[in-house]
Amino acid sequence: MSYTDQSMNALRDMGDELADATVNTLFERGEIGKFNTLMRYFSTVGQDLPDGLPDVAREYLHATSTPPSWVDWGEMEKARLFFIDNNVHISTALSFAAMPACYVIPHVAKLLSATHSLEYPSRRMAETGQFTVYLMQPDAFEAGSRFIPAAQKVRLLHASIRYHLRREGRWDVAALGTPICQEDMIGGQMMFSIQVLDALHRLGIHMSIDGAESYFYAWRVVGDMLGISLDHAPTDVESARQFSDLYMTRHMGPSEEGARLTRQLIDLYEEVVPGTLLDPVVAALIRYLIGDTCADWLQVPRTAWDTAVKAAPALLGILERIEDNSPLGAWVLDHLGNITTHLELSSLTRGRVMQYAIPEQLKSEYGVTSTTPRTNRWTPPPVTAHP
Repeated sequence: MSYTDQSMNALRDMGDELADATVNTLFERGEIGKFNTLMRYFSTVGQDLPDGLPDVAREYLHATSTPPSWVDWGEMEKARLFFIDNNVHISTALSFAAMPACYVIPHVAKLLSATHSLEYPSRRMAETGQFTVYLMQPDAFEAGSRFIPAAQKVRLLHASIRYHLRREGRWDVAALGTPICQEDMIGGQMMFSIQVLDALHRLGIHMSIDGAESYFYAWRVVGDMLGISLDHAPTDVESARQFSDLYMTRHMGPSEEGARLTRQLIDLYEEVVPGTLLDPVVAALIRYLIGDTCADWLQVPRTAWDTAVKAAPALLGILERIEDNSPLGAWVLDHLGNITTHLELSSLTRGRVMQYAIPEQLKSEYGVTSTTPRTNRWTPPPVTAHP
């Protein structure tokens, strides 16, 4: 599949027909509050839908209650094992590469500023981490698991943001297209899949091609469940990289909102890291993984650790050699990685289960009314190294 500016522009007018129709009806009938209240008690696969749930919501939940029929479960299991083997590294890539990549897209940063509470800056990271952990459980799609209900709610959350921004006149549709359009949804899918793999490569993590492709495949399944059109989404790592590169060069640039969100991210992880001695490592790691140009756009501070953090691949290489040469070492490192990932998630969620509720209104401090002109964009060099 080949992508061009013309084909990408067409994706900017496309939303998610099923989720949009469901949310529009819930708002028109004044049933959002009732839906949110009842859905707090619906969180696992196989659970009966709550009594009194609006009919349109019940129909949506039935229609989206199963994974795509085309899923290759062997590939999904390989993706899960890849995650287990690299969970700490993947969490690092999500936190310090994928999330800043969202912030370096000005209109995405504006949208995030308009839709996420600044009083709880860890919410987006907590939601993302919890969602990924749900996905990579061995029983993610079986009765009693939490992934499918989470995906159903996230899809409606995105539709509600589209509803609010357009209805309240806080989104310049003529300049920006549909909020959380297909291009942006696929772009987000690339950030959490192909760009995570590229960050692992940057960290010096040794990955098999088969494992990396399975990890990308899992996020392709997720994309379908979140309303991404399979007719337009990349089908393999090669087309994913093409989409990712074109998407970033079309839109990336500096913005006040991107810098603000990045500062919140840095502050958040400086709180998570014990003590203060290693606080500068957070900014240094972001700068290392996204590069100086993007880091400067996001006003990531330079620190004395900027040079030292470049030794990370060598240090991680030592751990990988231990893992490769010792079954006991591999077991210890895998379990330590699992514990570390869950401790990090616990710190972000503050011990609570994140609720993916439909917002009845958006906060108004940062209305989205304009776009950053697509000029003076930085173009990265061609990618020659593949995971």
